[in-house]
Order: sequence, then structure tokens, then C-alpha cells
Amino acid sequence: MSKIESNKLLISSAFYSVQGEGISSGIPSYFVRLGLCNLTCGMSRKFTNNLLKESALADGEIFKGDLELEGKATWTCDSTSQWLWRGVNQDFQYLIDQWKEQGIYDDILSGTIHIIWTGGEPTIAGHQEAINNFTLYWMDLFPNDSNKIIRPYYEIETNGTIAMGEQLFNYIDQINCSPKLSNSGMTAKQRINPEAIKRIKQHFNYQFKFVISNEEDVQELFRDFIVPFSIPLKNVVCMQGLDDVANFEERTQFVLEMAK
Repeated sequence: MSKIESNKLLISSAFYSVQGEGISSGIPSYFVRLGLCNLTCGMSRKFTNNLLKESALADGEIFKGDLELEGKATWTCDSTSQWLWRGVNQDFQYLIDQWKEQGIYDDILSGTIHIIWTGGEPTIAGHQEAINNFTLYWMDLFPNDSNKIIRPYYEIETNGTIAMGEQLFNYIDQINCSPKLSNSGMTAKQRINPEAIKRIKQHFNYQFKFVISNEEDVQELFRDFIVPFSIPLKNVVCMQGLDDVANFEERTQFVLEMAK
């Protein structure tokens, strides 16, 4: 895994698809997955360090981390194979060339196709600076007398543990925050940052997405997030916690009942 550079984007994968979660589900989107994360959901740091040394994960491989296997977490991060050890520093022009080659540049330029900054954790300080610099680079490609105007739609997917700086905060059109509950195996100190959560609430368009597996998870999200931070329920989305595809129907029905 390369180190983050402010004049490049540390990309582990980038692809055109459809948003499948939250309030913008179904919208055509281009996902830019950035490397590195400050949390290791379902895994201890020692476990991820061993994975990093071995580089043994297949692209997209789903597995159970040691904390999940020990019963200290009910799920393991499903993008570990991407952000942990994959990642190449790409010049800013790389993304623009990709969009043009795929014939989606104009739709991205107009905001018809959303750009989703995800990870890993895209609010890591180095990533924030790189996204800001990429945006400035992109804007500079168009002179003031150009007929085209950049109106991209930026979504950012964050775990809500790192406060966003002013510049990135103003570039973002939608914040998708997925706070981690104790079912992630992370400690409260690791997963709850009051400053970052309050910052998100200052944005004009945000949602908090929670992964829930049982009623205790629901009680916890109220106790640790919704009540202490006065998060409006209209800004809350719940998703089923899945550790086995066989549980899909039961967990989905559970989430529907909890939502009602």
C-alpha cells in the first residue's frame, strides 16, 4: 500500500455502478474507493497487520475477522481486501480520463451521475487534502469563458470519526455517515467522535446509516447517537447486519419492523 500524497489520489478501486444504500439508492454513481482506514471493524489491529504482511486476500474476498470469530463483533468489514493493502497513487487526470473513456464524463460533469468518495475512510486528513486538490485541478481545466460549468454531485461515505475541514465540507453535496456500534468490535473511544458527528449535522444534506442485527443494536444507536447528538429520525437509515446470505430474508424483515 502506497502512502497518501496530496497531489494524487490513493485509489484502491474505481468503478461505475448504482448507489445501493441509503437515501440516494438507485442513482447511477461512480465510486472512488480510497485506501486506508482508521478502524478495523470485526478485526483487531494485530489481525489486520498480519493480513497486510501476507497480502493474501483475493479482490473482494469476504471473511470473518478474529473479533467476529471470538464473538466480540457480529460482522467484519466487507471491503478490507480493497482498502487494507490495495491502492495506487493516481494522477488527478486519471479519473477524468476514465470517465471520458467510459462515455460518462458529461453526466458526471453535470451531476447526473454522482461521484461517491468512499474507502477505507475518505476523511483521513491526507485524503481530504487530495480530494480538495483534485477538485481545484478539475475546475482549472475550464477557463472562465468556457460553456461548460462543473456541477458534480459529491457524496462522501464516512464512519463519522474524523471531522471534515471547511474546504471539503463545502465541496460535498451529501454526507453518508455510517457510525459504528459496539457490534463492530471497536471501542466507544475509537468509534464515537462528538466533534465529527456535530460537524456532519451542520451540513445541509446528511444521513446516518446504522448496521443493526438485533434490538440491542437499536437501543444502542438511540443511547449513543440519536439522543445525545439530537439526530432527527428523518436523517436516520438502518441496514441489516448480515454475516451469512442465508440470513438475508430474516434480517431484512427485522430491519423493516424496526423502521416501522
